[in-house]
Amino acid sequence: MSTWGLVVEQNLGYGRKGRMWSIGVMDHVEGTREEALAALRLRAERFEPVHPANPKSRKLYREADGFLLVVEGVWQPFHCRFSVAEQLYDSTVPEPAEEAAEAEVRDGPTAPEPVPAEPGPAPAWDAQVPEVPSWLGRDDLS
Repeated sequence: MSTWGLVVEQNLGYGRKGRMWSIGVMDHVEGTREEALAALRLRAERFEPVHPANPKSRKLYREADGFLLVVEGVWQPFHCRFSVAEQLYDSTVPEPAEEAAEAEVRDGPTAPEPVPAEPGPAPAWDAQVPEVPSWLGRDDLS
């Protein structure tokens, strides 16, 4: 099942130089594209844009891939675009266990981790370390 982002684009700021186009994801919907568009329409109908502060009228239009909301302000109209976008991945969500299982089936089972061997008896110290080191008593090492 696909995850769809409900996207809104609108103008923020005031005046000609202060205005900037902004994008935001209002919500996510799991299901078909048609279900996402139905959810988007409800959100677009109730959406309160930043501008204008005192709207005179609102008109909602359906486009091929979403909706267009035109809001008549006191001096000029403002608009918002609404669209659905299929989410392909999200870097903040860890890989689900199902995907890991599918990868194991596709790539083959992973090798089991080696089990450390049981330690044997401790070696006798006198067998490894001489009682008197070979360098002890040498005159050429000053």
